[in-house]
Amino acid sequence: MTSVLYDEPGPKAKGRNVLYTVVFLAVLALVAWWVLSTMADKEQLTSEKWSPFVNDSKVWTTFLLPGLWETVKAAGISVVIALPLGAALGIGRLSDHAWVRVPVSAVVEFFRAMPVLLLMLFAYQAFVEFSNIESDIRPLYAVVTGLVLYNASVIAEIVRAGILSLPNGQSDAAKAIGMRKGQTMTFVLLPQAVTAMLPALVSQLVVIVKDTALGGALLGFTELLYQNRAITANYGANTIATLTVISVLFILLNFLLTSFASWLESRIRRGKKGTGAVVNREELEAGGVVDAKP
Repeated sequence: MTSVLYDEPGPKAKGRNVLYTVVFLAVLALVAWWVLSTMADKEQLTSEKWSPFVNDSKVWTTFLLPGLWETVKAAGISVVIALPLGAALGIGRLSDHAWVRVPVSAVVEFFRAMPVLLLMLFAYQAFVEFSNIESDIRPLYAVVTGLVLYNASVIAEIVRAGILSLPNGQSDAAKAIGMRKGQTMTFVLLPQAVTAMLPALVSQLVVIVKDTALGGALLGFTELLYQNRAITANYGANTIATLTVISVLFILLNFLLTSFASWLESRIRRGKKGTGAVVNREELEAGGVVDAKP
């Protein structure tokens, strides 16, 4: 039987697929066995290494949960600033005016080419030299600044690509009913481009959450990964156990983020019934976008 997208596999192909699956699972089991046996030989699976995370609530209340909160706070602030800034930069790159398009493009390309860690280091040193920000919150400011500058530039490209992916007929139809370019962008292009941009935006939001760990590694920002040092110092050499728990927390946090984004995307798609949203003239007249009929 032939499908529109692919040919249904025959008996031999199905047999090969089953064989590949069995081989893959066997190799995966061998790798897992090797990892666990190596950890056991190094005494990394003893109860002393893992018991603090089960029996001692102070590990969570003093280190892990405060570190998780700092990660969420830095990522949340960065997202709130980077999303509208990136959208503005992306729209600016599409401007018909060279005096807007050229400098905006230069800013986007500059910060997009810079490593985010380097931006954090520059920001931290700038705050040291030119501001009166207290030293205990300076790492947070530096991390947020670096994340905003880099991710706003990436989001700008996502927005620009999402808008350019729409059919030219959308803009032509808006012009035909007398809408200005700003109105076309606001009421026609952006609402339709959101659906196309959402998967890439979610991926970038996950990157923001993970990149907060860079501040903990070099700037002393007390985010989730930074707590590995404190836990190891207070509970002995259980680095593997600590990093495993921290990794699970990062995975859960990003899973919640992507799950919410998937729910939001499906809701938007159901509401629009596809990317070709239709706005009638009465709605535009009511909103003052176009003049009422004489």
